[in-house]
Amino acid sequence: MAASKISVTVNGTVHSFKKNITPAEVIEETGVPYAVGASICIVKKQKDEAAAQTKEYVLQTSKGPLVIELKDPSSLSSQLWIKMFEKSASLPVFMESADALSFGPFRAEFDFVRGSKRYRKYDIVFSAGGFDTSKTTLIISKKDHYAEYGVPEDGVFAALIAGRTNLEKIDKGDIIESVTPYIEEKEAYGDGYCTADLSVPLKDGDRLITAAEIEISPHSPQGAEAFFAVIKDGTFRIDSAANAFRADDTLQGEPCEYENFEPRKIGAVCLRTARTGRGRAFISTANRASSLLHSVVGRVTSGMELAYFAKSGDKFTVETSPPRLLLLGHNLEESRELLDALGIKMKISGFDGSGNIIVAQSPATTIEILRAGEVTVTTVPKSKLIEVEFYYDEAPKSVEFFRHSIDLKTQPVGSLPVSMVYDETFIFKAAKQAEKYKEIMPENTPKGSVKAYDIGITNQSAKRMGYIGVRLADETMFGPTGEKFEATNIIGRVLNPENLKNISEGDTIYIQEINARKEGGDFGPEDEKEAKE
Repeated sequence: MAASKISVTVNGTVHSFKKNITPAEVIEETGVPYAVGASICIVKKQKDEAAAQTKEYVLQTSKGPLVIELKDPSSLSSQLWIKMFEKSASLPVFMESADALSFGPFRAEFDFVRGSKRYRKYDIVFSAGGFDTSKTTLIISKKDHYAEYGVPEDGVFAALIAGRTNLEKIDKGDIIESVTPYIEEKEAYGDGYCTADLSVPLKDGDRLITAAEIEISPHSPQGAEAFFAVIKDGTFRIDSAANAFRADDTLQGEPCEYENFEPRKIGAVCLRTARTGRGRAFISTANRASSLLHSVVGRVTSGMELAYFAKSGDKFTVETSPPRLLLLGHNLEESRELLDALGIKMKISGFDGSGNIIVAQSPATTIEILRAGEVTVTTVPKSKLIEVEFYYDEAPKSVEFFRHSIDLKTQPVGSLPVSMVYDETFIFKAAKQAEKYKEIMPENTPKGSVKAYDIGITNQSAKRMGYIGVRLADETMFGPTGEKFEATNIIGRVLNPENLKNISEGDTIYIQEINARKEGGDFGPEDEKEAKE
């Protein structure tokens, strides 16, 4: 390499750059994932002994990462792997069948045995191709089967523990792009740190990590949707950090369904589902046992350095596999185009008109949609969609109550039944009776008058606590819900009041937030994450 160039490993792939290049320039030049304002991680040097101590390795393929775990690092096959894994980069797919996938060939030295043997799904072995070790391949079993591969005497030496959906995508023409040890101790990463300063000059040998990749568990469809809502702006926020975890409190207090009981190994992504802290999202940074309070929703497959080195107040970029399939708030045309590309059938319930907006989808979760291969969407004319701006600074707790009650904290469109319509006043009552378990203390009560289109909610100083109202004209005596000013909290305003004029009692309207906190995205991150309340 010329002296004017330096070598920097970016998200597991080695690149050659000019001297003193900055992370900002690397991100622009390579196009690697990065959410604006997030922290990146720079690791100056990885300890030499780390590779020998770890049992897990990340094989970055052209179809995504595969994570393998050695059964016994002292076995002959494991020792062979430890010696040659760095040379596995650029290995192509050699063979692909319904039973197994192999990469290679490459030269190795080992004594092999003949005869058919049983292999279980996700077993990993070395194979002497044609009983010739100069044509060795790395085989990953895709299902239980019997075969004669010419394997070393110790047979299966590893198992695929993550990246199983990626395994099914790999075909002829794909390659292993890089192989890196999955280090289990923070110290093994060497001198690393997280920073949001993208102007720091990088040095030769540095490792730059801009994003963490998370494989979503197929056993946690509901939990996955909750986690997608946590990272809706594409980042995981560190609200608290301890030796064993990093936590994001974005949805603290929100209900979460318990689905997946498994050990919280390093890299496990969990949701607390009960008691204090319900709704918090965690990334494990130390091995812990399974818990009846923590449902595992996924696993970090690369970029774990970001979680290890992140401090309270940091946030870092995350990408998921699969990404969230959320159609709410989008029109039929763009949704149909996306679903066609994914091979998913779309059925329409409601209005099938040009420009109509999707307000519900069934199944509701990404995993269930992908599993079924079809989705039924409920649509309404855009005239049924009410756009609102919330007053977060003036009424944070009341806004939180309202967003919770109509599910705007977890999805981009909420539904709100119409309770009463009279004169130029519209009264609503959320189907979720959140007032039974949440308080609405007086907050941002009107002084002198209420402006037209302001959204009011009755606080707990009146009997009709939890009712929501909007007026189409200014008012000096009563709030939007018909209550006295002291019983009314003003939480925001309607931006398109003309859409209220054609609604009647018994109808349902749909609410979409439109303000400075909103940051539009297509079928993935929907809103910029709200400030901690």
